Amino acid sequence: MQVHELMTPDVEVIRPDDTLQTAAKMMADIDAGILPVGENDRLVGMITDRDITVRAVAEGRDPDKTMVRDAMSDAVRYCFEDEDAEEVARKMGSWQIRRLPVLNRDKRLVGIVSLGDMVIGGSEDPAKEALKEISQG
Repeated sequence: MQVHELMTPDVEVIRPDDTLQTAAKMMADIDAGILPVGENDRLVGMITDRDITVRAVAEGRDPDKTMVRDAMSDAVRYCFEDEDAEEVARKMGSWQIRRLPVLNRDKRLVGIVSLGDMVIGGSEDPAKEALKEISQG
């Protein structure tokens, strides 16, 4: 099974010059803990609710004035939509991540895939093994 069969398409994207308040509000609205950061039609980073908390709020930064670029991770791991889902689950385990942006071969964001998507889609054993690796790390 390929990743595009399991991923969530139509992912919300935030800009690096948006505020952390905007990112947090967007996460609350869509009930997600992670957002891809895009600029000029390219994926430039990822921001999580934990990034906002640890990299900004815990340091006393004002979420209304701090930009997403100041708290995001810019070393983005990703997969391609035509990759084998079981192999991607194994990569997620070794990278210790639960969600992964999905790109097409032109490196345009087309979705996001989670370990939960893998389990629901039938890649249960590799997803379980990935979660085990993440939990032990």
